[in-house]
Order: sequence, then C-alpha cells, then structure tokens
Amino acid sequence: MRRAGFVSEMLGFCRDCLADNPDRVRRCRTCGSPRLVTHPQLAKLAIAHVDCDAFYATIEKRDNPSLRDKPVIVGGGKRGVVATACYVARTFGVKSAMPMFQARRLCPHAEVVPPDMAKYARVGREVRALMLDLTPLVEPLSIDEAFLDLGGTERLHGMIAAKALARFAKEVETKLGITISIGLSANKFLAKIASDLDKPRGFSVLSPEEAPSFLAPRPVTFIWGVGKVFGETLARDGYRTIADLQRADETELMRRYGVEGQRLARLARGIDQRPVSPDRETKSVSAETTFATDIADQRTLERLLWELCEKVSARLKAKEIAGTTVTLKLKTADFRLRTRARSLPAPTQLAAAIFEQGRELLAREVNGTQFRLLGIGISALTGDEDADPADLVNARAQRTAAAEHAMDRLRDRFGRGAVIRGRSIED
Repeated sequence: MRRAGFVSEMLGFCRDCLADNPDRVRRCRTCGSPRLVTHPQLAKLAIAHVDCDAFYATIEKRDNPSLRDKPVIVGGGKRGVVATACYVARTFGVKSAMPMFQARRLCPHAEVVPPDMAKYARVGREVRALMLDLTPLVEPLSIDEAFLDLGGTERLHGMIAAKALARFAKEVETKLGITISIGLSANKFLAKIASDLDKPRGFSVLSPEEAPSFLAPRPVTFIWGVGKVFGETLARDGYRTIADLQRADETELMRRYGVEGQRLARLARGIDQRPVSPDRETKSVSAETTFATDIADQRTLERLLWELCEKVSARLKAKEIAGTTVTLKLKTADFRLRTRARSLPAPTQLAAAIFEQGRELLAREVNGTQFRLLGIGISALTGDEDADPADLVNARAQRTAAAEHAMDRLRDRFGRGAVIRGRSIED
C-alpha cells in the first residue's frame, strides 16, 4: 500500500485494474483500459450516490440472454406505465413512467416484460449487502439507489474512497450481473447530480468548487424538489436559471419562500449539509395497477385487489417490516382520485389481512362507478417482530396465516409461480 502522503496527491486511477495513472494519459498504463477516473480532488471526496443502471430491465436481460441486444420495456398493459426501459429502448424516446401505449408507439419492436418485484427486491438486497461491506453509512433511497459516506474508511480498505467505490462497482457487475453508476462529491446533492452524468457504468466526480459554474446555466427545475408548478412560480419572480438564484440574496429568497428559499440559495451554490443517514425509514409500501379498460364490477376489482395485496405482502416480508394502516386508492374514469384508510389493531405483513381490510374499503366505493386505477398500500411501519400475533379466538385467522407462511416457503424454494391462491386465478 502506498504512503498516505502519496495517495493524497494521486490524480487518477483505472476503474478496471485500479492501477494509479497520471491525469494526462488516455489509457491505463497497466492494462490498457480507457476507463480512467481523474480529478484533482479525487482523494478528498467521500460522499457517493450509487444508482443501478436500468435496474429492472438489466435484471431481465441478465436472466434471459436472448433479450441482451434488444430494446426491453418492463411494464405492461395498454394503459399501464413503463416501470423502466433499457438503454436501447431509451434511444427511441421511451422513459420511465411513460404510458405504455406511447412507449409501444415509439418502440413497437420492444420486448415488453411484466415486472417481477420479488425478484428485483432480492437483487436489491444483494446490492445493499455489498454496500454495507464498504461502509455502515448507507442511506437507501429506493430499491436500486443509495447514498454512501465512505469518510474515514481509507485505512479499512487500504485505498481512497474513490478506488473502493470502483472496486465495488466491479464486484456488483461480476457477482450480480448488473451494472451501476457512481457519483462522487463532498455532499449528497452534488453526488446525486454526478451519478447521472455518465450512465450507464458511469463514474463521475463533481467537487464543491466546480459546482457553481456547473449549475449556473441549468434551469431552476434542475434542483431536487423544484417541480413544474414551483418552477413556474420562480420564473414569474425572475428566477429561471440557477444562476439567477446564485445572484439573489439568501435573505430575499427566504422572505419570498421561507425555509425553501434558504434551501434554494444554498443548493444553487452546491451547498448541502445533510448527513448520510442510515436510519432513513421507509414510510409506506404499496402497489397499484392501471386497467386496460375501465372496471365497475366488484368481483373483478376484488380479484385484482388480491393480486396487489400479494405484491405488497411480498415486499413487506422481503424488507422484514410490517404495517398497521391500510390505504385503498382508486381513480375514476374521469381521473378523480379516492383514498380510503383503516388502521389495524396490530401490525401485519400478511396478504390475507391486508386484503380483508382493503376489500371492506372497496365495497363502500363500488356503486356502478367506472374505475381506471386500483391501488393498495400499508403505512405506520414497524419491524416484523410483533407482526401478526396469534389470534386465540379466531382459529380461521390462525389457519389462514399458517397457510400463507407455508406458501411463502414453497415459493422461496420453487419460485413464485409454484403456488397460486384461488383468488388470483381468473374465473
């Protein structure tokens, strides 16, 4: 291992063999790879944002080699939305959350694969385990992305944070068969920006000193949390680009927009003091579906509700959490949203228990109204230690819980399609 004094002056290294390289070479002097990382502050930065590349689609390509060179869209149904699209499909303009009919029109030859959330959650846990081998300071943002703080880990890994991250990226690719992109900086805001600069298989570095000039020409909506509506408000007030916010006085922005004004003033300059928090909690777990045609029939809605409850239950079990508040979501044919909620006496992660509450909430809404979307979720989350206590009075509930756990064991062993509950089979 090189002396710390030398490492602090290192300007570049190879992402494939991790050999040190001066910043002026185009290929690694050791292995010939062009995948070099160079930056004058490379040894000083330790906050990273890690994002799996086209996560769902990449997993599907990994598991089905015939899809490898084809455009792949994970989603389904004419009125559903795109969960994710591979990079080949994205060249045709397909994007996440795009309506499926539009995605099919843009890329009619794409392979459409229905999502398998249980499988994606499994791979997500595997990626998370490798992250935790790097540092205990991992803040998950979703199933496929997280912030990491590698400050102080140089002695543990025998290398600077940037190199440890490059080694981690290789390990994910070798062990799990998927790729990731990494953004490295001194804070979360800039690390998140950097991770989007060179996808897929990217590794980008953005220092606080570079941030003001990098951010200046971009629209205010480039800042996380500034959506279309707030962006229009800022534009009316004369703030169209981040440079406009940089020129503004922080006190004036606070006078106009309160605490949000202070946040804007600081992020516009690349200042973000939020720590990487490993205790960031999941607030809810949910699943929803948009129908191909509007549905008013209660029995059909109940069958679809059961399938969604099974998905929510699988995600709760995968995360080893449970919840006590069940929320039903409905969207009518004229796009009016209805949400109804009910609390349980004890936390649950069972599909049957979630379905029982959801079905009762649904029954109150079915009156001939045509619905285009149905969703179910659970919140007020806790660990699963106290989930689904034995009901000594209700023997039927005990049998239902035991049967569901038995099915889970069979599915873990033989795959999700090995056991299908009667409710999930279409009449």
